[in-house]
Amino acid sequence: MPGAIDRSSLPAVGPSPSFRFPSVERHVLPNGLRVRTVEHASLPVVSFVVSVEGGSGADPRGQEGLAALVADMLDEGTGALSAIDVSEAIARIGGDYDVEAGPDATRVSLMTLVRFADRGASLLADLITRPGLHAADVDRVRGLRIDRLRQLKDVAPALAERAFLRLVYGQHPYGHLSIGGEETLRGLTRDQVVAFHADRFRPTNATVIVAGGMKHASLLRLAADALGSWAATSDSTGGGPPASSIDPERAPRLLAVVPREGAAQSELRIGHLCARRGTPDYAALLVMNAVLGGQFVSRVNLKLREQKAYTYGARTGFDWKRGLSPFVLSTSVHTASTADAVADAVGEIEAIRGLRPVTDAELALAKASLTRGYPRGFETAEQVAHAVAQLALYDLPDTYFSDFVSVVNAVTAADVTRVAAHCLDPSRLTVLVVGDAAAVSASLPGLGFGEPQVLPVTM
Repeated sequence: MPGAIDRSSLPAVGPSPSFRFPSVERHVLPNGLRVRTVEHASLPVVSFVVSVEGGSGADPRGQEGLAALVADMLDEGTGALSAIDVSEAIARIGGDYDVEAGPDATRVSLMTLVRFADRGASLLADLITRPGLHAADVDRVRGLRIDRLRQLKDVAPALAERAFLRLVYGQHPYGHLSIGGEETLRGLTRDQVVAFHADRFRPTNATVIVAGGMKHASLLRLAADALGSWAATSDSTGGGPPASSIDPERAPRLLAVVPREGAAQSELRIGHLCARRGTPDYAALLVMNAVLGGQFVSRVNLKLREQKAYTYGARTGFDWKRGLSPFVLSTSVHTASTADAVADAVGEIEAIRGLRPVTDAELALAKASLTRGYPRGFETAEQVAHAVAQLALYDLPDTYFSDFVSVVNAVTAADVTRVAAHCLDPSRLTVLVVGDAAAVSASLPGLGFGEPQVLPVTM
């Protein structure tokens, strides 16, 4: 009979894993397109990622949602191929296509088998450089996105995400969801879609990553054959300054409520703008966040869930961008516990700044949560390609992922206290409550954030 299992304490933390990221080769084609290649031979597949600078942060004022609409239009047809033809062409090569408009870049990806690599690269090039952008397709896709926004009006986390961005960023280009708003989407035209694509989708504004079971020279050839003839289709230089170069106004300490009459729970967001992804304190901030709210056994979750039973779960995290990025605590609590949950959450944010420094046990567990499973994020060519896209987007060194574990392990308790005191400022916190305003309004002023600002329920 095996011995009894001691469930009174957590398992011992094992040793740090050994990990080395595959080598990355950098190239620039004659048309200015940046290419990065990575050999990854575990499976006979090739993964392409094309990152076009701009993203939703490049949406012109009053045209929020344009970048994401353009991204959605890429696989709606190219040349003589309709949207259905494109879908069938991807299926015939066993391909997996995806597109995402993030705040700083639009990322288009395609994975296929090595034996179909040339066909996959050619198809992806057609979608990126020669999309149909037909008026009927624009109208249909725009209508689908408007319908989705209507659905999101009944989703408390979506309302919270939208409102929180607007509160902390104001009119800054980062201050809206990539999907945009119902009013701005209705105003978007095909001409604007065509113009945005021409301005942003140009070789000098893009980086392509090719990773898979081929040699560097063959991976480079795939990119060069498919995208070497890509040329700009307009005289524009690629739009205005990037969103990351524009400093947002610092939002003051405030409390806001998005009313949802009769809601049984309050969706909470607590935070403020903090740091850029490129900060030298990135590793220390990750460890600090893991202690505070980045894992199940974090301070915030243990307090709000385990001790107080306010919620099923509470987390903190950074929504990293090239520019100034927000730190945010997210949770959903019973309506009657709203004010108490906010007070306890703010108390934990204040405590980690030095009132209750991180302990050795917390530090060890936080580092383990960040490092022990780290190699699992780079097992496939697709994961590796997307990781290299992150290196390109944030201008990180090619050795970044290989060095990550050792850099995290070098973080000290003093580092955690220092970055928490520098980054987290209770005097600037924005507190957002999406819930039953009538039920919580009497208890909120006692939090010390002043009278709550009531926001409209819009998407």
